[in-house]
Amino acid sequence: MPERMQETKPQDLNQLRKVRREKLQNLVDAGENPYEIVTYDQTEHSAQIKTNYADFEGKEVSIAGRLMSKRVMGKASFGNVQDRDGNIQIYVSRDDLGDEEYKKFKKLDVGDIVGVKGIVFTTKMGEISVHSKSVTLLSKSLQILPEKFHGLTDTDIRYRQRYVDLIMNPEVKDVFIKRSRIISAIRRYLDAKDFLEVETPMLVENAGGASARPFVTHFNALDEDKKLRISLELYLKRLIVGGLERVYEIGRVFRNEGLDIKHNPEFTLMELYQAYTDYNGMMDLTEDMYRHVAQEVLGTTTIVYKGVEMDLGKPFERLTMTEAVKRYSGVDFDEIKTLDEARAVAKEKHVDYEERHQIGDILNSFFDAFVEDNLIQPTFIMGHPIEISPLTKKDPEHPGKVLRFEMFMNGWEMCNAYSELNDPIDQRERFKAQEEQLAKGDEEAQTTDEDFLNALEVGMPPTGGIGYGIDRMVMLMTGAEAIRDVLLFPTMKSIKE
Repeated sequence: MPERMQETKPQDLNQLRKVRREKLQNLVDAGENPYEIVTYDQTEHSAQIKTNYADFEGKEVSIAGRLMSKRVMGKASFGNVQDRDGNIQIYVSRDDLGDEEYKKFKKLDVGDIVGVKGIVFTTKMGEISVHSKSVTLLSKSLQILPEKFHGLTDTDIRYRQRYVDLIMNPEVKDVFIKRSRIISAIRRYLDAKDFLEVETPMLVENAGGASARPFVTHFNALDEDKKLRISLELYLKRLIVGGLERVYEIGRVFRNEGLDIKHNPEFTLMELYQAYTDYNGMMDLTEDMYRHVAQEVLGTTTIVYKGVEMDLGKPFERLTMTEAVKRYSGVDFDEIKTLDEARAVAKEKHVDYEERHQIGDILNSFFDAFVEDNLIQPTFIMGHPIEISPLTKKDPEHPGKVLRFEMFMNGWEMCNAYSELNDPIDQRERFKAQEEQLAKGDEEAQTTDEDFLNALEVGMPPTGGIGYGIDRMVMLMTGAEAIRDVLLFPTMKSIKE
């Protein structure tokens, strides 16, 4: 009977682990400690051999990977070795290895890391295999791999033990390979547009650039509190002031907020800033970049997510927030002139608001309640109210609005962009208004950043800027249902013994 990953009772697992430790000790006692092996000459991977079989047939190769199954049939055996790119069958016989080495092979466990040298051939059943001339134990597995690693009861374990998840589920590995390719495609696109990739601090004195609650820590050497950044914005703008003109950063940011299918307290954000352009330039860049990345990574500009097609090949729709709210709620905020009118229509439509909220805040609440979930195809939403945009230039043609857009797909916000505010006097007033909101209990309000204001006083050119949620982009392009499925090691509640 073939030896594969076993579904065993908890009481049996301890015995199986004990047997593996005994096998390891026997190897050590015999002077064959596998952990002392420091290198192995791996010449090919499984996919190379299978894809280019005509080139490899009859030739010697050296493969390495994890033994995923073993079937002993007297003087000959079969096994399956899994490497980075897939898996391949190995054929092992006593005549080829000799009595002693064949006995060692039979003592191997599923999960062990092995190196195999042999000749590529095809079995009578038509399976491409390696006829083994030598099998080397490179690392002993002391744990028992599960047979099944999916299902509701195992979801928590999959996230906590991603290393096992990657071993057992090829589709999981594919997601993270695709994630890497998406980020690489973004970098190539921006580098070709003459953008410079930079790095800015994660530990900051003032965590600004977004409306979010930061994590706070204490820096012992200076005996002062620091915050983990919630955004990349304010330092990248300093670099625009310094004359770098086109900069971007892809990095982790941290927000002390809840967990759900679209949110993790640490996530990957990309922000870019370009001098001498505005939010219209950022819209054009965004549309072109999304289309380019999808075509390069997926081979198509059509994304299918849970059976819904989203077409990146067509021009993205462009709507103001007021137009979108009118389309989906029937309320025209261009006709609302007073706060009392806004509150009355909010009550009529059962939209919650707080006493501190102004007309713009209530408009945004209407957008959240009626619009966002309906924006399935790529859509740019523009004309945000100034109350919710403290770092954005005012729209000179529309008082109370700013030069900003957000892009939505699948009902999700995918990015947020501005014609950046470069007026230091106006910026100070915006920070003051944010401080007042903070004093009224808004824990996500921003605080005044004097060094950033000093940078603006030095002078920042007209600039377009944008922030992209990389994790959500990966979710859409891989079909992942939750942000945890595209984070190798998502945040989890600690297990207390």
